[in-house]
Amino acid sequence: MPLDAWVVLVVIALTIGSLIFTRISPDLILVGALTVLLAARVVSPTEALSGLSNPGLATVGVLYVVVAGLRDTGAVSAIGQWLLGRPKSIIAAQLRLMLPIASISAFLNNTPIVAMMVPVVEEWCKRNQFSPSKFMIPLSYATIVGGTCSLIGTSTNLIVYGLVLKDTNLGRIGFFEIALVGVPSAILGILYLLITSKWLLPERKGLLREVEDPREYTIEMLVEESSPLVGKTIEEAGLRHLPGAYLAEIERGDSVIPSVAPTERLKGGDRLIFFGIVESVVDLVKIKGLVPAPDQLFKLNTPRVERRLIEAVISDTCPAVRKTIRDARFRSRYDAVVIAVARNGERVRGKLGDIVLRPGDTLLLEARPSFVEQHRNSRDFLLVSAIEDSAPPRHDRAILSFVILAAMVAVAAFEILSMLEAAMIAAALMIITRCTTGSSARQSIDWSVLIVIGAAIGVGQALESTGAAGHLAHSWINLAGNDPWLALVAIYVITSAFTEFITNNAAAVLIFPIAQATAESLGVSFMPFVFAIMMAASASFATPIGYQTNLMVYGPGGYRFTDYVRIGLPLNILLGIAAVLIIPIFWPF
Repeated sequence: MPLDAWVVLVVIALTIGSLIFTRISPDLILVGALTVLLAARVVSPTEALSGLSNPGLATVGVLYVVVAGLRDTGAVSAIGQWLLGRPKSIIAAQLRLMLPIASISAFLNNTPIVAMMVPVVEEWCKRNQFSPSKFMIPLSYATIVGGTCSLIGTSTNLIVYGLVLKDTNLGRIGFFEIALVGVPSAILGILYLLITSKWLLPERKGLLREVEDPREYTIEMLVEESSPLVGKTIEEAGLRHLPGAYLAEIERGDSVIPSVAPTERLKGGDRLIFFGIVESVVDLVKIKGLVPAPDQLFKLNTPRVERRLIEAVISDTCPAVRKTIRDARFRSRYDAVVIAVARNGERVRGKLGDIVLRPGDTLLLEARPSFVEQHRNSRDFLLVSAIEDSAPPRHDRAILSFVILAAMVAVAAFEILSMLEAAMIAAALMIITRCTTGSSARQSIDWSVLIVIGAAIGVGQALESTGAAGHLAHSWINLAGNDPWLALVAIYVITSAFTEFITNNAAAVLIFPIAQATAESLGVSFMPFVFAIMMAASASFATPIGYQTNLMVYGPGGYRFTDYVRIGLPLNILLGIAAVLIIPIFWPF
């Protein structure tokens, strides 16, 4: 091998070591590796930056905007409740997630599926007090194994099929022909995850503050007359197990219902008194049909969808001190409405409007975003800060956002437009129809994921262009000798290994001619090798950088590189054994 090839192999080894043994973020590690290769002139600037122009990377970035439209309209919550419900155990929830996702992935591109489902699973886990780390990897893996069940399930299958038509005389491959090996592999993969995830997946919960948090708010919520919650029990409405929140009582007309039972049915006009931390208040404000109770809320000049929640600690010079919230006239003085109060860990009881304010009380205000800048240095407040992601959902546009998503998927599935083109149009429609805003769309993009994808493609390009990948592949496959089954195993293993580092499509394109030459030299049918490449290049589980859906769940799941190795490497081996045993049965040598 030339010196450049050895440099690439050393850099990749150091990259893997850094990902496994350090806490440095993957984007910094991969950009650092690409910088070394560029500085050593192993790759040209064009090759190093080729990942940034990759359609897959652009598609992922644009899909974040589409998902922002679903999130900002509250459609995410609706999808989560419909799909996941309220299972009693983690295994039941994982099964309820993976089965439909794997089925859908056989017909649709898995990238938009994961992009849509990540916030759904995040919110659902938060509501049901599950750890997202128990569900994010199963979500990604389910889309991968589901994609192996049809010819259009993954882009890799289509690329290999195109090579078959172009470079061989094997003829056409049936739409579900790969399902002969894909379906058993998908079933095996799902069973493996259900059985082993208890031990192999970490349990990392978010930093939700405990109930003893000194800023425990008292908030009064109103059940609207037209609310979909009317007629539901507290349990059915999802108000019993809110993380960090406690339903203290219900005011119904002139009566008060203390110690609310989970079987109590909600009625229009009910006032619900909650005690909870700020994250819980944000969750309550986003529930459809439930609004903060203060009447002044609907008299503010700013449209409600443009407001934010803001925390403000009142000073002893504030005109509102020693007055009730009702008499403090926050709307006329600050163009803001108090929706919750916290007092040094004390539970402030009574109607919100009757609470007498004291110096040091923390108020949760609903106001326009500019409130923070206008009052940051005001003598009325000791501290003013905005709550992230606290805009009230645009529930009236939820159906519209889902229609846009469905249209995007349909247009891409029927190949009317490419996935990138369909995603860009859908993102534009989300903004034009005001399902989301420009600022929300910009904030929704996870730039670290895009940087990792772009840098990983650049490193993979170096592995391929220097000849290192080809040399390794030939050396490995030659070890199989004249045994066609061992050659099949060798093709599967090297394709799977390359998929983890140079992307699935690049691995398939690289190995295809090598496998074809191997089959010809052995005098056997090339068809078993075709399906081995399809399966090996699609089934990427052992690293987060091998498949973009693995990378998309990396941050939301709170994972580390070793988490993928621990649960993904055995799955790679398991499905590899299944594939090399099943493939010769249906496609003999």
